[in-house]
Amino acid sequence: MERGASSKKTSPLSSQQFISVTTPLLDLEKEAEVSSTGVSQERVIENAEKDESTVDDCPIEQVRLTVPITDDPTQPALTFRTWVLGLASCMLLAFVNQFLGYRTNPLKISSVSAQIITLPLGNFMAATLPTKSIRVPFMKWSFSLNPGPFSLKEHVLITIFATSGSSGVYAINIITIVKAFYHRSIHPVAAYLLALSTQMLGYGWAGIFRKFLVDSPYMWWPENLVQVSLFRAFHEKEKRPKGGNTRLQFFFLVFIVSFAYYTVPGYFFQAISTISFVCLIWKDSITAQRIGSGMKGLGIGSFGLDWNTVAGFLGSPLAVPGFAIINMLIGFVLYIYVVIPFAYWNNLYDAKKFPLISSHTFDSTGATYNVTRILNTETFDIDLNSYNNYSKIYLSITFAFEYGLSFATLTATISHVVLFHGETILQMWRKTTSALKEQLGDVHTRIMKKNYEQVPEWWFVTILILMVIMALVACEGFGKQLQLPWWGILLSLTIALVFTLPVGVIQATTNIQTGLNVIAELIIGFIYPGKPLANVAFKTYGHVSMVQALGFLGDFKLGHYMKIPPKSMFMVQLVGTVVASSVHFVTAWWLLTSIENICDEALLPKGSPWTCPGDDVFYNASIIWGVVGPQRMFTKDGVYPGMNWFFLIGLLAPLPVWLLSLKFPNHKWIQLINIPVITAGASNIPPARSVNYITWGIVGIFFNFYVYRKFKAWWARHTYILSAALDAGVAFMGVALYFALQSNGIFGPTWWGLDADHCPLAKCPTAPGVHAKGCPLL
Repeated sequence: MERGASSKKTSPLSSQQFISVTTPLLDLEKEAEVSSTGVSQERVIENAEKDESTVDDCPIEQVRLTVPITDDPTQPALTFRTWVLGLASCMLLAFVNQFLGYRTNPLKISSVSAQIITLPLGNFMAATLPTKSIRVPFMKWSFSLNPGPFSLKEHVLITIFATSGSSGVYAINIITIVKAFYHRSIHPVAAYLLALSTQMLGYGWAGIFRKFLVDSPYMWWPENLVQVSLFRAFHEKEKRPKGGNTRLQFFFLVFIVSFAYYTVPGYFFQAISTISFVCLIWKDSITAQRIGSGMKGLGIGSFGLDWNTVAGFLGSPLAVPGFAIINMLIGFVLYIYVVIPFAYWNNLYDAKKFPLISSHTFDSTGATYNVTRILNTETFDIDLNSYNNYSKIYLSITFAFEYGLSFATLTATISHVVLFHGETILQMWRKTTSALKEQLGDVHTRIMKKNYEQVPEWWFVTILILMVIMALVACEGFGKQLQLPWWGILLSLTIALVFTLPVGVIQATTNIQTGLNVIAELIIGFIYPGKPLANVAFKTYGHVSMVQALGFLGDFKLGHYMKIPPKSMFMVQLVGTVVASSVHFVTAWWLLTSIENICDEALLPKGSPWTCPGDDVFYNASIIWGVVGPQRMFTKDGVYPGMNWFFLIGLLAPLPVWLLSLKFPNHKWIQLINIPVITAGASNIPPARSVNYITWGIVGIFFNFYVYRKFKAWWARHTYILSAALDAGVAFMGVALYFALQSNGIFGPTWWGLDADHCPLAKCPTAPGVHAKGCPLL
């Protein structure tokens, strides 16, 4: 899922809708801009009318209030500083995020960290590097190490580099499950081509649709306005407040504290990452530990004193709007404390035979499903006779309902967008097509076309053709290890092509993005069942190429607002994607080949963090959708046909909220009830745990309600920076602990505090006669 500062790590099986709302920081920054400059919007427009070419005729009010209508085309953009700081940020974030992605609490570091740190580094380079021009040997090109003061345009391009590094490479999940879960070999060249082609195909769709989704003033990409506000805030002259700190000083203070503190939950006292009081009191009760465990149960009475627990799966709550946090917590409470207990204690789908929360698959006896019994070892596809003689696949009740929630989220997102935003989207689209026919644009489009040369169409087409060829080579070559035939690649890309424009229009006007992975899994699961790698490859090519295209288009729109030369933006995106894909791949390959028993929790040493919870979900999803297939899971041939009702539930659920909002238009809070956010609220469990939601919610409510209301100026100035500093401190200490200790087999002092949760019975089944390791036989 997943570009930009607000992206978060989600379950690989979820619909991965991107629901983001411009935060109150935007309004506060607007107030700060007016108060600091003393120039009102009316005054700006009044002055601009003196020159028709600078009239702010953007039809979107939020854009008029936030994005400046000035540009200096002589300002340096793609400079030596941009390349050095941008590539360094890209590689560092790609390495750190991939490195942390395999850990028990996989923390994701956003590009905001690089956005903050590179500002003083850029100013330092501008102050110290020589200005002498350097000529490239044997070529006519020359460049300066120091073309002048560090510019906002350089800063934007460096952040785009960093975003490429921080956004992740979805195809790495495929490589991981092949090597660490199926224990099969995959040619490294095939694996690399898979990773690179899935990330790069989006350029083709971006080139096709950029005139609709970037050039049109009605496609305004709300999330980008937060970035515009941040850049303007960073580049305004800042004086240190009396008795206070500058933003940068505050960042480094928090970073040092976070870095030092993480030695406690990361090494010395790992138990404080999840503290479950109920389990400490009732040490011999399976029921009590199911209720109290923060990692394997409902989490009542559990909490953590570790920022990694707060932000590990759900991202930092500090920059999430308060109403979105409440919606998420409503979904979590209804799901974990109402639906799941009711279903489990009524033994729905034989739930008592299995753990309450688990991402594993099981057979009819309650044992872990032995997928090797139904796989043909030579062809690596399903052996139907062996399957029929063994068992249908069963899931923990939480995992089963997670699929139901993913179905509901998919249809609820569509229904919510149509009901609440449909009229707006339709109006915007009509105005967009009209403007394109008449070659109309707003002031930003006119400035960009006047001052800069546009990216030729053939650049995008060339990349698209090369990446399609690369995808065909990766899947059809190397002994067809990836199982996906040529027609499967073309079908997945056709799905992405068809959905990119409508999903892009929705995202560009509402900030809601619906993923294609559930649709893709269903389609290939019915058409080409029994092939696990074909299923995940098809899903990746269909889903990720669209997501990447929308990420590229969103970045282009940010460049459009910040007046970045389009060719410079294209070059940074292209190089950043190639470099990030390569670093992610090399890091993953290194970890998968150097850490013994990585991702195998049963064989890992005590205290080892390399449990790969997200990849475990992805692996079991490949069994469910690929090996067995939806026909044998979600129809009468399987155990869970009832989950299909969630498609209808999700489709209808936004309707009463919409009707109430029409009947009571003065009650604005009704419009803040967001059914897709509620249904997605707990759809990350597993791999996320209840303790993650509890601590995330507590921290989010404290900052976005109490601090926001009581100390609004402090909140506006420090929130994003606090979040980035906490993330960065944990990340860098995590890497330091690995190289200093964990790589040598030292995971922490051997004592009671080495283990988190202390709820060993929470994973135990409660059905009579079911055997499970470490559990009493009932």
